[in-house]
Amino acid sequence: MTQNTVTRAQLSEAVYQEVGLSRNESADLVETVLGEIEEALARGELVKISSFGSFVVRQKGQRVGRNPKTGEEVPIMPRRVLVFRASHVLKDRINAELSRSGERARVNA
Repeated sequence: MTQNTVTRAQLSEAVYQEVGLSRNESADLVETVLGEIEEALARGELVKISSFGSFVVRQKGQRVGRNPKTGEEVPIMPRRVLVFRASHVLKDRINAELSRSGERARVNA
């Protein structure tokens, strides 16, 4: 499995191709959507995108960690972490793609 990355520029290009806005308008639209998601998460709100998944900010309490080199105990301060949970629709689609590629691999072997 190759590791490809989808960038903002590629998202903007996809909007340009699919929607028909200008390239600048497409880039602005992508930036606006990502900015809205970012601001909602910064406020601690749940962001739920139907048939895709949800993003939520969780609070982690202080705990004791260990330095792997020295074994010394080190306090890990409380912090907020971003969690993404994929929807069942997205999971099913990913697994369907995996099944199809597995079938092709068996046929070609």
